[in-house]
Amino acid sequence: MIKHDTIEKNLGLMALLMVIAVSIGGLTQIVPLFFEDVTNNPVEGMKPRSALELEGRDIYIANGCVGCHSQMIRPFRAETERYGHYSVAGESVWDHPFLWGSKRTGPDLARVGGRYSDDWHHAHLYNPRNVVPESIMPAYPFLVERTLDGKDTAKKMEVLRTLGVPYTDADIAGAKDAVKGKTEMDALVAYLQGLGTLIKSKR
Repeated sequence: MIKHDTIEKNLGLMALLMVIAVSIGGLTQIVPLFFEDVTNNPVEGMKPRSALELEGRDIYIANGCVGCHSQMIRPFRAETERYGHYSVAGESVWDHPFLWGSKRTGPDLARVGGRYSDDWHHAHLYNPRNVVPESIMPAYPFLVERTLDGKDTAKKMEVLRTLGVPYTDADIAGAKDAVKGKTEMDALVAYLQGLGTLIKSKR
């Protein structure tokens, strides 16, 4: 048995024992979550993202939106009154990678789907100050000029299917045609409009 005074006088030993204690505590909290249905099963009625939404999600990531907008509403009154129902794990089981985040230079977007019209989103993304005068968000007018060809969309779906996303053969076969000719703006708006719509907000 190691005595307390031995540990307190040996910085390296104390650090090692602290790491072991934290690791054991962390594992007892984290490991059970891998086996709970609430964290592994999708929420009722959930469907995989459409081809256009999938492309929009990639555009969202590529343009750094995730750096300023979280997609995780915490279960606190201040959060739920502002943004809507708190986020649940079942909404993100098919997200690779998940985009919960913690940075909020802009508002949380977990429940933005259906809150505004497509036209509002187009105007906001083209120049945020057109609809929110005090906004500090960058403008993305170039998204209107970039057209999708869909050449990689089916492959993305195939990869996601290997990770458990239930895309069908028909989804994959029709992916290219579903996005071809659409702009990056169309895709990003489609993605935003699909966020958080399965769990109804009390707002």
